[in-house]
Amino acid sequence: MTATEPAASRAMAADTAPQPVPGATAPRTPLIARAAAELVGTAALVAVVVGSGIQATDLTDDVALQLLANSTATVFGLGVLIVLLGPVSGAHFNPAVTLAEWWTARRGGAGVNARELAVYVPSQIVGAIAGAILADAMFGEPLAKWSTHDRSAGNLLLGEVVATAGLILLIFGLARTDRLRFAPVAVASYIGAAYWFTSSTSFANPAVTVGRAFTDTFAGIAPASVPGFIAMQLIGAAVGLTLVAVIFMRGRTDSGTPAA
Repeated sequence: MTATEPAASRAMAADTAPQPVPGATAPRTPLIARAAAELVGTAALVAVVVGSGIQATDLTDDVALQLLANSTATVFGLGVLIVLLGPVSGAHFNPAVTLAEWWTARRGGAGVNARELAVYVPSQIVGAIAGAILADAMFGEPLAKWSTHDRSAGNLLLGEVVATAGLILLIFGLARTDRLRFAPVAVASYIGAAYWFTSSTSFANPAVTVGRAFTDTFAGIAPASVPGFIAMQLIGAAVGLTLVAVIFMRGRTDSGTPAA
Protein backbone atom coordinates (compact mmCIF):
# COMPACT_ATOMS: atom_id res chain seq x y z
CA MET A 1 0.00 0.00 0.00
CA THR A 2 1.47 3.38 -1.03
CA ALA A 3 0.91 6.90 0.19
CA THR A 4 -0.96 7.73 -3.02
CA GLU A 5 -3.78 5.30 -2.32
CA PRO A 6 -7.06 6.77 -1.07
CA ALA A 7 -7.53 7.09 2.69
CA ALA A 8 -10.72 5.05 2.44
CA SER A 9 -8.76 2.08 1.08
CA ARG A 10 -6.27 2.30 3.91
CA ALA A 11 -9.10 2.49 6.48
CA MET A 12 -10.80 -0.55 4.94
CA ALA A 13 -7.56 -2.51 5.09
CA ALA A 14 -7.15 -1.60 8.76
CA ASP A 15 -10.70 -2.72 9.52
CA THR A 16 -10.14 -6.11 7.90
CA ALA A 17 -6.73 -6.74 9.46
CA PRO A 18 -6.62 -9.69 11.88
CA GLN A 19 -7.40 -8.68 15.46
CA PRO A 20 -6.20 -10.38 18.67
CA VAL A 21 -8.52 -13.02 20.06
CA PRO A 22 -10.35 -11.70 23.16
CA GLY A 23 -8.49 -12.87 26.22
CA ALA A 24 -5.20 -13.37 24.42
CA THR A 25 -2.14 -11.55 25.71
CA ALA A 26 -1.09 -8.68 23.47
CA PRO A 27 1.52 -10.21 21.12
CA ARG A 28 3.81 -7.16 21.07
CA THR A 29 4.08 -6.77 24.83
CA PRO A 30 7.51 -8.05 25.96
CA LEU A 31 7.35 -10.98 28.35
CA ILE A 32 9.39 -9.10 30.94
CA ALA A 33 6.75 -6.35 30.95
CA ARG A 34 3.98 -8.90 31.40
CA ALA A 35 5.89 -10.58 34.23
CA ALA A 36 6.36 -7.20 35.91
CA ALA A 37 2.65 -6.45 35.53
CA GLU A 38 1.73 -9.78 37.12
CA LEU A 39 4.19 -9.29 39.98
CA VAL A 40 3.15 -5.71 40.72
CA GLY A 41 -0.54 -6.43 40.24
CA THR A 42 -0.52 -9.43 42.56
CA ALA A 43 1.52 -7.53 45.13
CA ALA A 44 -0.93 -4.64 45.04
CA LEU A 45 -3.90 -6.99 45.31
CA VAL A 46 -2.49 -8.73 48.40
CA ALA A 47 -1.51 -5.38 49.91
CA VAL A 48 -5.13 -4.26 49.49
CA VAL A 49 -6.50 -7.45 51.05
CA VAL A 50 -4.09 -7.56 53.98
CA GLY A 51 -3.90 -3.80 54.54
CA SER A 52 -7.65 -3.29 54.57
CA GLY A 53 -7.97 -6.23 56.96
CA ILE A 54 -5.50 -4.64 59.37
CA GLN A 55 -7.21 -1.27 59.09
CA ALA A 56 -10.63 -2.80 59.70
CA THR A 57 -9.55 -4.64 62.85
CA ASP A 58 -7.93 -1.45 64.15
CA LEU A 59 -11.16 0.49 63.68
CA THR A 60 -13.80 -1.95 64.95
CA ASP A 61 -14.25 -5.18 66.88
CA ASP A 62 -17.35 -6.08 64.86
CA VAL A 63 -16.33 -9.00 62.63
CA ALA A 64 -19.13 -8.30 60.15
CA LEU A 65 -17.91 -4.71 59.70
CA GLN A 66 -14.35 -5.97 59.38
CA LEU A 67 -15.34 -8.31 56.58
CA LEU A 68 -17.42 -5.59 54.91
CA ALA A 69 -14.46 -3.20 54.91
CA ASN A 70 -12.11 -5.92 53.69
CA SER A 71 -14.39 -7.03 50.85
CA THR A 72 -15.24 -3.47 49.77
CA ALA A 73 -11.58 -2.47 49.52
CA THR A 74 -10.82 -5.65 47.57
CA VAL A 75 -13.63 -5.01 45.07
CA PHE A 76 -12.42 -1.51 44.25
CA GLY A 77 -8.73 -2.42 44.31
CA LEU A 78 -9.12 -5.45 42.07
CA GLY A 79 -11.28 -3.57 39.57
CA VAL A 80 -8.70 -0.79 39.26
CA LEU A 81 -5.83 -3.25 38.85
CA ILE A 82 -7.63 -5.15 36.07
CA VAL A 83 -8.36 -1.92 34.19
CA LEU A 84 -4.76 -0.74 34.55
CA LEU A 85 -2.80 -3.93 33.89
CA GLY A 86 -5.23 -6.01 31.84
CA PRO A 87 -3.96 -4.57 28.52
CA VAL A 88 -0.39 -5.56 29.46
CA SER A 89 -0.57 -9.08 30.89
CA GLY A 90 -4.25 -10.01 30.94
CA ALA A 91 -4.34 -9.19 34.67
CA HIS A 92 -4.38 -12.79 35.87
CA PHE A 93 -2.79 -12.19 39.31
CA ASN A 94 -3.74 -15.82 39.92
CA PRO A 95 -1.95 -19.10 39.03
CA ALA A 96 -5.31 -20.87 38.76
CA VAL A 97 -6.37 -18.47 35.99
CA THR A 98 -2.99 -18.75 34.26
CA LEU A 99 -3.08 -22.56 34.41
CA ALA A 100 -6.63 -22.59 33.05
CA GLU A 101 -5.63 -20.29 30.20
CA TRP A 102 -2.59 -22.48 29.41
CA TRP A 103 -4.86 -25.52 29.33
CA THR A 104 -7.32 -23.90 26.93
CA ALA A 105 -4.40 -22.78 24.71
CA ARG A 106 -3.17 -26.40 24.55
CA ARG A 107 -6.59 -27.38 23.27
CA GLY A 108 -6.64 -24.77 20.53
CA GLY A 109 -7.94 -21.73 22.40
CA ALA A 110 -6.31 -18.42 23.18
CA GLY A 111 -3.96 -18.23 26.12
CA VAL A 112 -0.44 -18.39 27.47
CA ASN A 113 2.13 -20.93 26.33
CA ALA A 114 4.35 -23.09 28.58
CA ARG A 115 7.16 -20.51 28.65
CA GLU A 116 4.78 -17.75 29.68
CA LEU A 117 3.21 -20.03 32.29
CA ALA A 118 6.66 -20.66 33.77
CA VAL A 119 7.21 -16.89 34.07
CA TYR A 120 3.73 -15.80 35.19
CA VAL A 121 3.27 -18.16 38.14
CA PRO A 122 6.54 -17.37 39.98
CA SER A 123 5.93 -13.67 39.37
CA GLN A 124 2.51 -13.95 40.96
CA ILE A 125 3.81 -15.85 43.98
CA VAL A 126 6.71 -13.44 44.59
CA GLY A 127 4.32 -10.52 44.17
CA ALA A 128 1.86 -11.98 46.67
CA ILE A 129 4.54 -12.44 49.33
CA ALA A 130 5.88 -8.94 48.71
CA GLY A 131 2.37 -7.50 48.98
CA ALA A 132 1.75 -9.11 52.36
CA ILE A 133 5.09 -7.87 53.70
CA LEU A 134 4.40 -4.37 52.34
CA ALA A 135 0.99 -4.23 54.03
CA ASP A 136 2.48 -5.33 57.35
CA ALA A 137 5.21 -2.70 57.01
CA MET A 138 2.70 0.08 56.34
CA PHE A 139 0.78 -0.74 59.51
CA GLY A 140 3.78 -1.40 61.76
CA GLU A 141 3.10 -5.14 61.99
CA PRO A 142 5.90 -7.72 62.27
CA LEU A 143 7.28 -8.45 58.81
CA ALA A 144 6.87 -11.93 57.38
CA LYS A 145 5.36 -13.44 60.52
CA TRP A 146 3.65 -16.77 59.87
CA SER A 147 -0.09 -16.65 60.29
CA THR A 148 -1.74 -18.60 63.10
CA HIS A 149 -5.21 -18.56 61.49
CA ASP A 150 -6.10 -22.21 60.97
CA ARG A 151 -8.38 -22.67 57.96
CA SER A 152 -8.30 -26.44 57.52
CA ALA A 153 -11.96 -27.31 58.18
CA GLY A 154 -13.68 -29.29 55.46
CA ASN A 155 -16.42 -26.73 54.92
CA LEU A 156 -13.77 -24.07 54.23
CA LEU A 157 -12.09 -26.32 51.68
CA LEU A 158 -15.43 -26.83 49.95
CA GLY A 159 -15.86 -23.06 49.91
CA GLU A 160 -12.58 -22.74 48.01
CA VAL A 161 -13.73 -25.22 45.35
CA VAL A 162 -16.93 -23.24 44.87
CA ALA A 163 -15.20 -19.85 44.87
CA THR A 164 -12.54 -20.85 42.34
CA ALA A 165 -14.93 -22.73 40.07
CA GLY A 166 -17.18 -19.69 39.92
CA LEU A 167 -14.27 -17.38 39.14
CA ILE A 168 -13.02 -19.57 36.27
CA LEU A 169 -16.54 -19.98 34.93
CA LEU A 170 -16.99 -16.21 34.96
CA ILE A 171 -13.70 -15.31 33.28
CA PHE A 172 -13.75 -17.96 30.58
CA GLY A 173 -17.49 -17.60 30.06
CA LEU A 174 -16.93 -13.91 29.32
CA ALA A 175 -14.14 -14.87 26.91
CA ARG A 176 -16.32 -17.43 25.13
CA THR A 177 -19.07 -14.86 24.62
CA ASP A 178 -16.72 -12.03 23.60
CA ARG A 179 -17.58 -9.89 26.65
CA LEU A 180 -14.20 -9.59 28.37
CA ARG A 181 -14.63 -5.81 28.31
CA PHE A 182 -16.86 -6.34 31.34
CA ALA A 183 -14.16 -8.26 33.26
CA PRO A 184 -13.03 -5.42 35.56
CA VAL A 185 -16.53 -4.94 36.95
CA ALA A 186 -17.66 -8.56 36.71
CA VAL A 187 -14.60 -10.19 38.30
CA ALA A 188 -14.31 -7.60 41.08
CA SER A 189 -18.03 -7.90 41.82
CA TYR A 190 -17.86 -11.70 41.92
CA ILE A 191 -14.95 -11.68 44.36
CA GLY A 192 -16.76 -9.16 46.55
CA ALA A 193 -19.86 -11.34 46.61
CA ALA A 194 -17.85 -14.52 47.20
CA TYR A 195 -16.32 -12.96 50.32
CA TRP A 196 -19.81 -13.30 51.76
CA PHE A 197 -21.40 -16.36 50.19
CA THR A 198 -18.45 -18.77 50.59
CA SER A 199 -17.38 -20.14 53.96
CA SER A 200 -13.70 -19.52 53.16
CA THR A 201 -14.21 -15.84 52.24
CA SER A 202 -13.02 -16.69 48.72
CA PHE A 203 -9.26 -16.79 48.49
CA ALA A 204 -9.71 -18.51 45.07
CA ASN A 205 -6.05 -17.87 44.25
CA PRO A 206 -2.99 -20.03 45.04
CA ALA A 207 -0.54 -17.10 44.95
CA VAL A 208 -2.68 -14.96 47.24
CA THR A 209 -3.02 -17.95 49.56
CA VAL A 210 0.76 -18.28 49.81
CA GLY A 211 1.16 -14.54 50.37
CA ARG A 212 -1.44 -14.42 53.11
CA ALA A 213 0.48 -17.08 55.06
CA PHE A 214 3.17 -14.45 55.67
CA THR A 215 0.96 -12.20 57.78
CA ASP A 216 -0.50 -12.98 61.20
CA THR A 217 -3.39 -10.54 60.75
CA PHE A 218 -7.09 -10.62 59.87
CA ALA A 219 -6.47 -11.90 56.33
CA GLY A 220 -3.84 -14.50 57.21
CA ILE A 221 -3.88 -18.25 56.77
CA ALA A 222 -1.71 -20.70 58.71
CA PRO A 223 1.01 -22.32 56.57
CA ALA A 224 -0.36 -25.77 57.45
CA SER A 225 -3.68 -24.79 55.83
CA VAL A 226 -2.09 -23.56 52.59
CA PRO A 227 -1.63 -26.93 50.78
CA GLY A 228 -5.27 -27.89 51.32
CA PHE A 229 -6.51 -24.53 50.07
CA ILE A 230 -4.33 -24.68 46.96
CA ALA A 231 -5.41 -28.24 46.18
CA MET A 232 -9.07 -27.24 46.42
CA GLN A 233 -8.46 -24.17 44.25
CA LEU A 234 -6.93 -26.33 41.52
CA ILE A 235 -9.88 -28.71 41.74
CA GLY A 236 -12.19 -25.71 41.52
CA ALA A 237 -10.36 -24.48 38.41
CA ALA A 238 -10.89 -27.87 36.76
CA VAL A 239 -14.57 -27.81 37.71
CA GLY A 240 -14.87 -24.28 36.34
CA LEU A 241 -13.34 -25.23 32.99
CA THR A 242 -15.68 -28.22 32.78
CA LEU A 243 -18.67 -25.96 33.39
CA VAL A 244 -17.44 -23.56 30.69
CA ALA A 245 -17.16 -26.43 28.20
CA VAL A 246 -20.69 -27.63 28.97
CA ILE A 247 -22.53 -24.33 29.36
CA PHE A 248 -20.81 -22.51 26.51
CA MET A 249 -20.65 -25.49 24.19
CA ARG A 250 -20.11 -24.39 20.61
CA GLY A 251 -22.79 -25.43 18.15
CA ARG A 252 -22.18 -27.19 14.84
CA THR A 253 -23.27 -26.41 11.33
CA ASP A 254 -25.27 -28.81 9.17
CA SER A 255 -21.99 -30.11 7.73
CA GLY A 256 -20.82 -31.07 11.24
CA THR A 257 -18.08 -28.47 11.54
CA PRO A 258 -17.95 -26.23 14.63
CA ALA A 259 -19.91 -23.01 14.26
CA ALA A 260 -17.96 -19.74 14.33
